[in-house]
Amino acid sequence: MAFKTLASLLAVVGTLQLANAAATRKVVCPDGVHTASNAVCCPLFAVVDDLQKNLFDGGECGEETHESLRLTFHDAIGFSPALARQHKFGGGGADGSIMTFDTIETAFHANGGIDEIVNVQKPFAAKHNMTAGDFIQLAGAVGFSNCAGAPRLEYLHGRPNAVAASPDLLVPEPFDSVTKILARFADAGFTPDEVVALLASHSVAAADHVDPSIPGTPFDSTASSFDSQVFIEVLLRGTLFPGNSTGNQGEAKSPLQGEIRLQSDHDLARDPRTACEWQSFVDNQSKMQSAFKAAMSKLAILGHNRHDLVDCSEVIPVPPRANSKAHIPAGLSRHDIEQSCYFRPFPVLPVDAGPATSVHPV
Repeated sequence: MAFKTLASLLAVVGTLQLANAAATRKVVCPDGVHTASNAVCCPLFAVVDDLQKNLFDGGECGEETHESLRLTFHDAIGFSPALARQHKFGGGGADGSIMTFDTIETAFHANGGIDEIVNVQKPFAAKHNMTAGDFIQLAGAVGFSNCAGAPRLEYLHGRPNAVAASPDLLVPEPFDSVTKILARFADAGFTPDEVVALLASHSVAAADHVDPSIPGTPFDSTASSFDSQVFIEVLLRGTLFPGNSTGNQGEAKSPLQGEIRLQSDHDLARDPRTACEWQSFVDNQSKMQSAFKAAMSKLAILGHNRHDLVDCSEVIPVPPRANSKAHIPAGLSRHDIEQSCYFRPFPVLPVDAGPATSVHPV
């Protein structure tokens, strides 16, 4: 009896080993260089190489990366189950409609300036015969992989072509109230914590059109690194506007010369519904990475069933390791922090020495 039991157990183990081997079996791609878990993913390696060389300047976390990441959001957030329940078209989510119907969607006020990256990306999508929805999410993930400290984003392949333009007024504006922003995200299926996680993208972002007199103005002092500085610096007391104006719609005062602050970021960092989650990222790089990756995985397939898509995440390059640590910029101190989470102590952070920090445009 004992022998039979042992034999049965060994048979089960053998079956599991064979199943695991089948699940992890790779196919050799036609280029003879790469392997993939699914042959559908093979052509994407050449797309990635083209993007890195000809769109992202050899693999930089620069302006095209910032704009490509922004485009992933502006395309995907055009998704409203609330409108669908009213028997109206609520948008197709991450379907590429912002590129397919660019003459319509790039004219929306919230999409100001996004026509530039759409026009740059469109020939790449056509060259590689990819749907706009797939290409936008792939380009965003590839560009983001050039930023030090970034998580390696998931990329699922197989989005169909968009059938119609997204309705207007689905992209939140920087002058919207926190209540309105959270309601818009809730309609799309995101919690307040996930909203804060998505705003980690502002760590590698800059504004061109909030103050048109100073295009390329970053949201934090380390615009080429995915780090927690944006969560620290948005909590610093604002003292100036970086441009020549006394403030623009959607802009709040910044603590550093050369850095711009969105009114929505300022408010979300201080609102009781989001302040503690905001503070939780201040000195927690690993949490910021995992939360952002999870929220982006959700965003990137809005309007789709993930079981209809193929996981081709293996084509996304591995990002460089983090190259900075959380700190208070030179010229400021702990006393400049406007702590808004009253349930947890604010982390103790080192203060940079030297003259007051100023931020250069990207």
